[in-house]
Amino acid sequence: DEENEFKAVARRNRLLGEWAAGLMGLENVADYARVVVKSDFEQPGDEDVLRRVFGDLKGAGVDINEGVVRRKMDELLGVAREQIAAGN
Repeated sequence: DEENEFKAVARRNRLLGEWAAGLMGLENVADYARVVVKSDFEQPGDEDVLRRVFGDLKGAGVDINEGVVRRKMDELLGVAREQIAAGN
């Protein structure tokens, strides 16, 4: 249903932010995760989130390509959907 998908995407974005914060060695993971969640409201679709996270990773000197970030987004969306379905 639409509400659960919205929740899953928001959760995916939080998980993605936590993952990226770890790669960048950030101390305040929760703050960065919130920034990533908010970046999803800039434009429809996932490109705004991808641009934000990939740009931040590259800016922090993390050796990564866009494909890796896209695959992580897909993986984490599956995780988020499972968590929502399980009531977590």
